Amino acid sequence: MRRATVTGGLEIEADVLVIGGGPAGTWAAWRAAALGARVVLVDKGYCGTSGATAPSGTGVWWVPPEPARRHAALLSREAMGGLLADRAWSGRVLETTYELLAQLAASGYPFADDRDGRARRDSLQGPEYMRLMRRLVRQAKVTILDHSPALELLVDDAGSVAGAAGIARADGSAWAVRAPAVVLASGGCAFLSKALGCNVLTGDGQLMAAEVGAELSGMEFSNAFGIAPYFSSVTKGALYTWASFTYPDGSAIPEASSKYGRSKIARALLAGPVYARLDKADAVVRAAMRGAQPNFFLPFDRAGIDPFTERFRITMRLEATVRGTGGLRLVDERCATTVPGLFAAGDAATRELLCGAFTGGGSHNAAWAICSGYWAGGGAAAFARGTAVLARRVRRAGSVGLTDGGARAFDPAAVTQAVQAEVFPLDRNYFRSGDRLADSLARLDALWQQVRGSAEAGRADLLRAREAAAMLATSRWMYRSALERTESRGMHKRDDYPALDPAQRNHVVSGGLDEVWVARRPAAPLAEQDVAA
Repeated sequence: MRRATVTGGLEIEADVLVIGGGPAGTWAAWRAAALGARVVLVDKGYCGTSGATAPSGTGVWWVPPEPARRHAALLSREAMGGLLADRAWSGRVLETTYELLAQLAASGYPFADDRDGRARRDSLQGPEYMRLMRRLVRQAKVTILDHSPALELLVDDAGSVAGAAGIARADGSAWAVRAPAVVLASGGCAFLSKALGCNVLTGDGQLMAAEVGAELSGMEFSNAFGIAPYFSSVTKGALYTWASFTYPDGSAIPEASSKYGRSKIARALLAGPVYARLDKADAVVRAAMRGAQPNFFLPFDRAGIDPFTERFRITMRLEATVRGTGGLRLVDERCATTVPGLFAAGDAATRELLCGAFTGGGSHNAAWAICSGYWAGGGAAAFARGTAVLARRVRRAGSVGLTDGGARAFDPAAVTQAVQAEVFPLDRNYFRSGDRLADSLARLDALWQQVRGSAEAGRADLLRAREAAAMLATSRWMYRSALERTESRGMHKRDDYPALDPAQRNHVVSGGLDEVWVARRPAAPLAEQDVAA
């Protein structure tokens, strides 16, 4: 039985609803409000403190408007990304990032100048950044609903998005926001891997979008694993540039510090424990590292370990679509999806346009969150202008966990563990092969049919049930797309197809829930022949 209406809960009408309160969501809300839209922002956590950016320091892809430097920046990662990035989108990101960080500085963010006194805005500290973004959003008169996860989208009879519905975590009460435009900035999916800031990033937005027919792209490029101390959640990989990696007996892991070091470390982890020591950093670099990434060192300080002189055991935590590039497919420069009224930004959207087949890491992903949020907010405000939703008949679009399909509800914890068993192993997800992908998909598809045929979750389990369903759906889009791409390109590595195939310079698009489908779309033409090697 479908729940037809919201009863005893909060109902709001707005022009634009933003789902997610990280960088992309706050930039979207700020931009839409600046254009005169009535904006509501809902966050699963507390806007300004939840998500991957808030507890971290991050670089930003910020390049001054000097033609030679901009051109070099555009070329620098194209080959690494398998030549799938779109030069036009990348250029827009560079230009918009430069402009918006100037606005952020004018609004009070304490950027540090370089030694010559020139503005330098290529780094952000998450706590200060997100605290400021929350303040700017509130000053723009945006209504913020904290600790209010969205569970499903609302759609009208024509299939256009008309808002969303969810619950308040404090008391389980229902809320609904009716709005003619929705920006999904709910982040990516890290499968509850315990990576820092990723406990709220379970792919909820992508599930909601797929339920109304949205398409995804680049989901095969969603197997990003971050190096972390074995006892810590911090996955800041840049600092390991100054590390030596060794086996338990102290012998060096060959080529662990080379261009292919991450793969060498992953192979070593398959055989047993791996250790690291940041012994390549001199005193100046050590001080700079502590200043730039203070949270990296906190677990070491608490454990009484000096990472510069003592070995410590490491692991690799799955960050999947948070650091990967897969997400909702965008169809225009406003960051619109394939569904009318639905826009996507940040890690919820594909980053192939900027990063191609390789992770955007911190810097490119941070720039993408700023720009895509800003563009999506503007696009949503324009779409909503003059459109009313109260006169439209709407229905709830949620499925798994929200509909009655059987006698018993499924166990969210058991489903989550079953999904993690397929996506966490390095020899199944980091290093892939057709037989292992098909083997995992057989179990994941069967699990989907099981949860699809379950009863509606109880009020206390609604959020966890939807998170588990979202992670399950994400894993199936990932592996179906990975099975389709019979080559190794960017972060997608196939043991059975170890070489890059020039004929497969295209995007793999996916979608569907009960039946996951994949298709290929051509990539943007190469801008020039001298792409950097």
